[in-house]
Amino acid sequence: MRDDRDKWTRYRIRFIGGIFILLLSVSVARAFYLQIYEQEKFANLAEKQHLKVVQLTPSRGTIYDATNSALAVSIEMDSLFAEPRNMDNISAAASQLAPLLGTTKEALEKKMKGNKGFVWLARRLTPELAAQIGRLKIDGIGFVKEPKRFYPNAEIGSHVIGFTGLDPEGLEGIEKRFDSTLLGNTGYMVTERDALGRDIGNQGVMTRSASPGQDIVLTIDKNIQYIAEKELAAAVESSRAKGGIAIVMEPATGKILAMANYPTFNPNSFGKFPPAALRNRAIADSFEPGSTMKVFLIAAALEEKVVKPEEGFNCENGSYNIGGRTIHDTHKYGRLSVAEVLKYSSNIGAAKIGSRLGPERLYGYLRGFGFGAKSSIELPGEVNGYLRNKSSWYGVDLAALSFGQGVSISSLQLVAAMSAIANGGTLMQPYIVDRIVDATGNPLKQFSPVSRQRVISPETARIVAKMMEGVAAEGGTGTAAAVDGFKVAGKTGTAQKADPVTKGYSLDKRTASFAGFVPSDQPRLAIVVILDEPKTSAYGGVVAAPAFSAIAKQSLCYLRVAPNQPLKKKPDTIEVKKEEPKLVAAAAEELEEITPDGQPQVGGLLANFHGMSMRQVLQHMEKKGLNVRLIGSGRVVEQSPPPGRKINPSDPVWVKLAPSA
Repeated sequence: MRDDRDKWTRYRIRFIGGIFILLLSVSVARAFYLQIYEQEKFANLAEKQHLKVVQLTPSRGTIYDATNSALAVSIEMDSLFAEPRNMDNISAAASQLAPLLGTTKEALEKKMKGNKGFVWLARRLTPELAAQIGRLKIDGIGFVKEPKRFYPNAEIGSHVIGFTGLDPEGLEGIEKRFDSTLLGNTGYMVTERDALGRDIGNQGVMTRSASPGQDIVLTIDKNIQYIAEKELAAAVESSRAKGGIAIVMEPATGKILAMANYPTFNPNSFGKFPPAALRNRAIADSFEPGSTMKVFLIAAALEEKVVKPEEGFNCENGSYNIGGRTIHDTHKYGRLSVAEVLKYSSNIGAAKIGSRLGPERLYGYLRGFGFGAKSSIELPGEVNGYLRNKSSWYGVDLAALSFGQGVSISSLQLVAAMSAIANGGTLMQPYIVDRIVDATGNPLKQFSPVSRQRVISPETARIVAKMMEGVAAEGGTGTAAAVDGFKVAGKTGTAQKADPVTKGYSLDKRTASFAGFVPSDQPRLAIVVILDEPKTSAYGGVVAAPAFSAIAKQSLCYLRVAPNQPLKKKPDTIEVKKEEPKLVAAAAEELEEITPDGQPQVGGLLANFHGMSMRQVLQHMEKKGLNVRLIGSGRVVEQSPPPGRKINPSDPVWVKLAPSA
């Protein structure tokens, strides 16, 4: 019996020992697996647990104009951060930093207190302010480089270029439309922390700089853009208009050379402007075209051979009843030829031509000229305009459409349609981006002219262009659009604005316009000028035509297009030359440079910029509170005024930069 108990005891001991050996073997195998096969995985996990990653703002690619002048650049600036857990005296640090950062001690102290191991104190400081803070040697604060978007030409082309937010996400214009293309790779900053999540210190900070995205080259020429903006502003102010639009297009290709809006804004400080000023009205607003529509009506009628150029129409001595409505002309006309209907802008003559053409054909041609549909230009916010289907035209609608009422179009649609007349009858796709390139300038994507459709024959286009010359000739409604030395083909437009209260047309609010191309025999530029609610005169021939003439004259001279007609007077000297592009003011003061006493420094003696980079020039000029005009890129090779000259905030300063040899 005792032997049985001993035997059973030995079995139990062996069984339990076997279990221990099995468990030990499993533990050893598991440890071997974790330590050997999974070593890298768990090492990385441990690394992540004691490292903190702070993402940095990605850099954006540069936006250039057609002459390769920078319109939007990213410059590196210092951003200030704090690690409160590593600060001995947060209150004392807040007292020192608050005056320099333009805030209160209480607000800064509140930001740094709490359970945060990392907090941003200020983003993108000027170099002088960053150096001043660095000299304080406060424990627990540090700097990291971040890109800041800067627009060296200030307002020039602002509605096309757009702007970015702090992120920096593109919010308007090219910046928004090509946000993913321009946006580079995000950088990051890594700091160490202990087992409780407390930051060990910023001495071991590791960073990876944000890399820039791809660059974009526009079709916009900043010199022509400057001309268009300058003359549009003058026209709006002299006519006391609510606002204005001007577009310059290359008829043969569809390239947009200038797209101007007034009022304008500075993208370096877009937050200071009302939302209405930020909208690109050239593509986002529509208006009734008025008499400019007569050009396309007559083109359609000639193409369909329902009228002949010399054929006459009785204009009823200025008053004509149709469909229970009375149509009036500004002057009392008797019999006018088709060309004279256009020259004198007769509504009655246009209505009779429209009646002969018929609703189906007129609607088809208006659609063919691009009205009622987006052009698909590379900009956000484009509108369709409004062109009702012919099935919903009743009574006097056909007559009203014939002289531009009851239809709304955008300025871009109008300049594209005018370009179709200018280039021989083909509607071209408007485009504003020429190419996308990498950091070395190698093209990644090239945009080329695209023909949307042929609308009229070259012969019809030639006849209409010849008729349009009469508008700017003596006796026409747009004589102020004439350009000395060139034949101008154009059309005036005056349209009543819709009144949202009465649901009819306003008695005193009008849109005045002039649209055309020059030279009419070999068109280089198609130009549209729109003035919204001018006060001095409602007629496009009075307020818009002079701006057309000024833009055309200066742009043709800049492009070195030689006059092909006898000159009536000596040519004026323009402000833009091919050899030395027009300089445009950079808004350096928008970077809000702050000096130790909290006041901006202004004026003084001009420094020697020779050999400096664009960024160095901008930093110096913002410190002085002055504007600087930039030419080219690279290092400074020339400046005006010369070094040592005393300057005031209002004095013009420019520098010319060139790539280093």
